This record gives sequence, C-alpha cells and structure tokens, in this order.
Amino acid sequence: MTPLLETSRLRLRPPGLGDARRLADYLNNFAVSGNLARVPYPYALDDAHIWLSSWRADAPPADTSYILELRGEGAVGAAGFRDHDGIGVLGYWLAQPFWGQGLMTEALCAIFDWYFATTEADHIVSGMFHFNMASAALQMKFGFVETGRSVCRCLARGQELEHIDTELTREAFELSRPKPKKIVNS
Repeated sequence: MTPLLETSRLRLRPPGLGDARRLADYLNNFAVSGNLARVPYPYALDDAHIWLSSWRADAPPADTSYILELRGEGAVGAAGFRDHDGIGVLGYWLAQPFWGQGLMTEALCAIFDWYFATTEADHIVSGMFHFNMASAALQMKFGFVETGRSVCRCLARGQELEHIDTELTREAFELSRPKPKKIVNS
C-alpha cells in the first residue's frame, strides 16, 4: 500500500482519477513531456485517465507512484517507481511553473527515505536523456552515478534518443542526502 508522505511543502499521495485534469494540463507541455520517455505529446485527458487507471493500491514498493501535491495549489507533478525485474526504476516530472523551487529535491528525499526504509533494496536505477541537464543535476545531488549509455524511445519526440543510465545505492543516498532548503517568504 502506498503510504502518504509529508514534507515541509508537499503532500505525496497515491494517484487518483480526480488528478486527471491537472496531469493532462501540465503534461500537455512539450517542455515537460519532451524530457520523458513514456509520455506522449500532445497529452490528452484520456492519456491521464489511462495512466491513473493503471495504478494499483497494492503495488509493491518497486512499482509505486506518488502525486506531488503542493499545499494550497494541488497536484504539480508525479514521482515513483516501475518495477524492472525486482529493481525500482525511478521516474519523475514536475510542472513547468514549479521548476527551480527545490520541490522535486524535497519530494525525492521523502520517497527515497521511504523506499530504502521499506525495502531491502541496495539500489535504484534511473536516467535521463542526454540533453536534460536539470535532471542530471538533480540526480547528482542524491549521489546517482552514471552506469552507461543506451538508446531510449521518447514518445513525445517520436524518436530514439541517447539516454544516460544512472544508479543510486542506499549507501550513496545516505552519504549525499540533500539538506532541505530553508524557504524564506519575503
């Protein structure tokens, strides 16, 4: 069962069909979907319903998804794992109006804390397209290391692209765990 996780600004919760409109609105932006492997562009409400309908409440930790809900705003992104032979493969996205605020760092910290506390997994895997420097910087904060290069299909771009494959070990996360930023309202 996917537990509710709380951070200073976010509520990370299981996806629900009520999230469809916001997900469709935010993912129907090439600046977002063009960085993701499994998201088409344009992204329609039906696409959101299909993804949300595939979510299972009884999924194991290596196949768990979270909606990132910003307090006072609603759903602004998603993060989680899909299972690949028992290994959690991390995927994530954040709506463009919320980039650069440290929200994904905050969300992933909570998700990694939960995942490594809940499982005996010694690592997770992820990656990014070669041009996605924001995602590369985010992963470096946590101690991800490059494990190789591959070719991955990007549905939004309709082409095969160079993909940087990465891995985060439990030990590297503990050593590199980002400290939360202090948010000062002016």
